[in-house]
Amino acid sequence: MFKRLRNLTSPPSVEQRAALLSGKHITYTLKRSSKRRSIGLRIDDRGLTVSMPLRASEKWLNSVLQDKASWVVEKLDGWQSRKPEATLWQDGETIDYLGELLVLRVVSGLFASPPQRRGKELWIFVADTGEASDIEQMVSRWYQDEAQSLFEQCAAHYAHLLKVAPRAIKLSAAKAQWGSCAVNGTVRLNVQLIKLPMRLIDYVVVHELAHLRELNHSEAFWRIVESVCPDYPGLRSELNDIAL
Repeated sequence: MFKRLRNLTSPPSVEQRAALLSGKHITYTLKRSSKRRSIGLRIDDRGLTVSMPLRASEKWLNSVLQDKASWVVEKLDGWQSRKPEATLWQDGETIDYLGELLVLRVVSGLFASPPQRRGKELWIFVADTGEASDIEQMVSRWYQDEAQSLFEQCAAHYAHLLKVAPRAIKLSAAKAQWGSCAVNGTVRLNVQLIKLPMRLIDYVVVHELAHLRELNHSEAFWRIVESVCPDYPGLRSELNDIAL
């Protein structure tokens, strides 16, 4: 009786584990799901996450990890090298905008006023008591305003080409998604996209709008994406190499 109960007990859905991959000790998060049919690996700012079927064997898991060992180590090392340094919110610092750099020009006065973009510079007008946190907050709001306007224009352009009608275009602050599309037609685009080149913004917008016709990643879905974004494989690969 007790043996039977032990056999029916499900393994933990989330575990922290470690493995020796290509000579390096790698810690990773293991997630089990009854909905999965294969083992998938993802690398982001939190490191390696392995998703696997609920009852998948340890032998299968170890086989996949060893088969992908070189790729895992390379991607983890690459992410660490790309990890941006902390921004110094002060005059002369640079920030990303549409794949280029803008130089911050901080001006103190009696009153704060909205930022102004002047060529390759972003002018920030703060009160005399303005601190780094004030500058950061003003830049963040400017990013949001720029992103909302640009994303709506971009979505309107591609929605016409794809013959779809999104219910709304909203900003997202997701930690691991560039975009998403809900079943009710709402498309969410990560505000961090405003820092990337326009070609990558276009790809994400097309990707999410295509879900209004195919809410999956089937061959039919990718054909829809390809119809207006024929170079999507390269753009997809480029985007996957950027740490969100």
